[in-house]
Amino acid sequence: MPTRPPYPDNGMARAALGPEQLALLATIARCGSFAAAARELGLVPSALSYRVRQIEEALDVLLFDRRARRAQPTPAGAELLRASEHLLREWDAVAQRVRRVATGWEAELTIAADAVIDARTLLELCEAFYTLGAPTRLRLRSETLSGTLEALLSGRADLALGVTLDRQPGGDIHLHDLGEVAFWFVVAPCHPLAEAPEPLTPQTLRAHRIVAVADSAPRGGLTYGLLPGQDVLTVPTMQMKLEAQLRGLGCGWLPQPLVQPYVDAGHLVVRQTTLPPRTARTAYAWRATGGRRAAPATPALQWWLQRLADPVTRAALLMRRPRR
Repeated sequence: MPTRPPYPDNGMARAALGPEQLALLATIARCGSFAAAARELGLVPSALSYRVRQIEEALDVLLFDRRARRAQPTPAGAELLRASEHLLREWDAVAQRVRRVATGWEAELTIAADAVIDARTLLELCEAFYTLGAPTRLRLRSETLSGTLEALLSGRADLALGVTLDRQPGGDIHLHDLGEVAFWFVVAPCHPLAEAPEPLTPQTLRAHRIVAVADSAPRGGLTYGLLPGQDVLTVPTMQMKLEAQLRGLGCGWLPQPLVQPYVDAGHLVVRQTTLPPRTARTAYAWRATGGRRAAPATPALQWWLQRLADPVTRAALLMRRPRR
């Protein structure tokens, strides 16, 4: 004789826990009795009781204690009601998101941000975007040097911030100036170069380890500031490069807006060199739709491009915040 499995069939359980069934159970709990819930739902009490029994049989649990005058949820029923509040909100949210996506909103927008982009400003823009209630999910990627543009070219990003203008990508890629970033050659006060005579020559620099940020492009690519034969500590992010130089693990160039507070506080020392001043011209880039001159057709990308058209936003993304 076949034995009954200890738990209900998953398919039966899923069929019993649709939005209609969960809303029905929530109405009973809110009204406090089957009779009151039946009146609100426009059902006869027997029909309501039958539906609840179907759900209980599918789950193999008792959801309401029928011995009391009130419809008192059992511990299992109370747990299901707690979970159903979340599930019903999720179903409503999914339905709303699907309707909005059908109107042209992207399901997801991926933004590749270079190491020179201020994370705080980028997150502030994300916060402003979310106030729209748009169905588009945001995905942020951290990239460095040529990897920022490569993420866009390879289709791994829809918008690239902080692209290094060392080459014109051509094709359907649009570029717009983001701004110029000055780099300072800095060392920790404990570093030997902190007291070396200025200006520092390549011969002097070559004898000391430099800290470099790895290019995040799959095939590598760009590297700045390295001298032939110089020892190098390669790190994955600009923040780690800053931390390494604060510890005196090496010397190197860092974005002026990033290091300014540490220089002001005496944690880093700016040193003059005989090398040409280092500045980086950066841009933001996106892939046009429907041809090179066509405007972006996707609403989420349009929103971001409109914000980037503001000079104050562009300056903040490069950490050029006004002093307060």
